[in-house]
Amino acid sequence: MNPGFSLSQRRVSRRALLSTFVLFPAARILARQGAQQQSPTFSTDVKVVNVFATVRDKDGKIVRDLAKEDFSLLEDGRPQTIQYFSRQSNLPLTLGLLVDTSMSERRMLGTERDASYSFLEKVLRPESDKAFLIHFDHDVELLQDLTSSRERLEKALALLDRPSWKDDNSSQGSGNGGGNPNGNWGGGRGGYGRHGGGSHGGTAFYDAIYLASDDVLKKQTGRKALIMLTDGEDNASKVSLPEAIHTAQRADTLGYAIRIADDEQPFNRGFGGPGMGRHGGGMGRGGGGPYGGRYPREERPDGKKILQQISRETGGAYFEVSKKKSVDQIYSEIEEELRNQYSIGYTPDRALSEGGYRKIQLMVKGKKYTVQAREGYYAEGNGNQS
Repeated sequence: MNPGFSLSQRRVSRRALLSTFVLFPAARILARQGAQQQSPTFSTDVKVVNVFATVRDKDGKIVRDLAKEDFSLLEDGRPQTIQYFSRQSNLPLTLGLLVDTSMSERRMLGTERDASYSFLEKVLRPESDKAFLIHFDHDVELLQDLTSSRERLEKALALLDRPSWKDDNSSQGSGNGGGNPNGNWGGGRGGYGRHGGGSHGGTAFYDAIYLASDDVLKKQTGRKALIMLTDGEDNASKVSLPEAIHTAQRADTLGYAIRIADDEQPFNRGFGGPGMGRHGGGMGRGGGGPYGGRYPREERPDGKKILQQISRETGGAYFEVSKKKSVDQIYSEIEEELRNQYSIGYTPDRALSEGGYRKIQLMVKGKKYTVQAREGYYAEGNGNQS
């Protein structure tokens, strides 16, 4: 069943679309590989679970010279046979860049934009890689669909200087995407999906993950990653954090979280009132507090823990911008990881048709190495998956 999230319909209200939310069957990576060190060729005739892994030594340095025999893999505690293995540096990469443009991040946009320019310039190989750009505040807007053009991505990044909360007075209710030719899913500058409580309120972070994973990344093969620049807080999404994570897992997408927070921003201090950003009244699902009645109003989400959870459960990594580590430095570390991963494939000993969530444990034999990989996946079943 298609819940209606399509790029041709991205100007439709996110509220109407998400009311038809269903859990999709698990996305699976199907690979066929002729030789052990060759890049996998994706096919539909072999049911293979693919895991991308980064391995670090005790000093935190990336280990690049391991062989298939160095790894062991468990699924739900049962040993699995690794059938496909390669050290990946050239496999095509699909990147989604999610940028928080809510009120609490408004003073950080210049830093986020400039660092993103540099990151895409270094990482994106136009001959093989693709990327897309989404910004989110009280709505989710696709600023640039999948493209290999750095020029188009740079033009989209320039639009971050005019997030939707700056255009509310001039375009509310127009439904035209604020002049953005790419349009949006949730109305954005066009005034859809406001969730009440004033034009400046809300951060729909989880919705952004869901839409990026389900509408874009699920359709792609190979290595896929979401780069998320945000303080990690959410108070306006229609989907929950578990639903967002599960959708990214089904799309076999790594989540790299970069927590960038403005500690001097009053909206991060619990400053509120109706329509006043993260902690004002009427911001949630139909009003009644920032979570629409799901949690007490005084309970504030811990953005750091949220981002760590997303990264851990999708096999990505968590970073935090500080005086000692800039966004540029973090982007360089992410680039190094993405270019030095192991691709490991296996056919589970239990039929994928049994469905459900499967826990994965990947280890390096006899070494005290740290293995960074996704913790599990959703097998295709009868639609009643947890």
